[in-house]
Amino acid sequence: MNLTIAKEHLLAGLHAVQNVAGGRTTLPILQNVLLQAEPGELRLTGTDLDLWIACAVSATVGRSGATTVPARKLVGIVRELSGAELELEVDERYTCSLRSGPSYYRLRGISPEEFPPAPVFPQGREVDIPREALAGMLRKTAYAVSTDESRYVLNGVFFSLREAKLTLVATDGRRLALVEQELAVPEGVTADFILPSKAVHEVSRLVPGEGDTRLRFGENQVAFEFAGGQGSRIQMVSKLVEGNYPNYRQVIPSESKFRVSLPREELLHALRRAEFMTSDKANSVKLTFTRNNLALTANSPDVGEARESLAVNFNGADLSIAFNPRYLIEPLTALDEYEEVFLELTDELSPGVLKVNGPFLYVVMPMRIAT
Repeated sequence: MNLTIAKEHLLAGLHAVQNVAGGRTTLPILQNVLLQAEPGELRLTGTDLDLWIACAVSATVGRSGATTVPARKLVGIVRELSGAELELEVDERYTCSLRSGPSYYRLRGISPEEFPPAPVFPQGREVDIPREALAGMLRKTAYAVSTDESRYVLNGVFFSLREAKLTLVATDGRRLALVEQELAVPEGVTADFILPSKAVHEVSRLVPGEGDTRLRFGENQVAFEFAGGQGSRIQMVSKLVEGNYPNYRQVIPSESKFRVSLPREELLHALRRAEFMTSDKANSVKLTFTRNNLALTANSPDVGEARESLAVNFNGADLSIAFNPRYLIEPLTALDEYEEVFLELTDELSPGVLKVNGPFLYVVMPMRIAT
């Protein structure tokens, strides 16, 4: 195998796969990236057995072939090379030689036959979604995924594709984020699956851009296919979280007593400032609504006290409710395209619901106010 490739093209491929290739593992082959040269392109693949990422980049291939080489070593070498173009050659022992200007390196490889194959998907169960829409949906939900491994079905984002609509949900039991997107769905195509946290992170990292993402569904895997940087093509295949996602609809309040319009950015910055005055023992910010005013207070004996005030349109009975500030900061940060948000409340012990003028809602449990 031998080829010539632009440094920026090879780096684009390595950037796509590096987070799943070369991680901590007792299997040497999983520390390697699979390199497959075919006429006109080099395909790079990395896996941790739960997630496969492949990226095809353009190259001038003299002789086709394949090898696997240590991913982190290859990334480090290529990143530091000064030349704009590299020559790559692999011998019969799968050793990879790299030349660029005055630099020359040899990396010992492992047979590509030892590399785990990615799952194959049947035709027909697929749907296209705009990349920016998918990236935005993940941004609005992923922060609410549970990190408690004992509740494994919550360790990912729930995808539901039904009736020409894609719904994404994430919850950790204390808050829930939901967002929807209308799609042109082929007749008869439905899907419900839980995408694990690591795959959520990788899709969120790689998918922003123009064009569409193609989702393919298998029995216990899902694939995302889209264009990458430098004219590359990326395919990501992930195993799914096994189990049934809880009935999230039943935790969404059906009605509320108050609906308050709030300036998103002002509220976000006030919460960020107030959060500095919280501690592990006193980790709450109290929101007190009085006539046309919202007061935010945080009080921690170990740290100090914070008071903030916002002018709001509120004409109901006075109401105080406390939240973990991080549970409001995260959705407000993700909703950066909106100037206005709406907070629906009933009383100090009932969940609050954050909404916008769009297909999004966020349910958050209050914290008990110390008396």
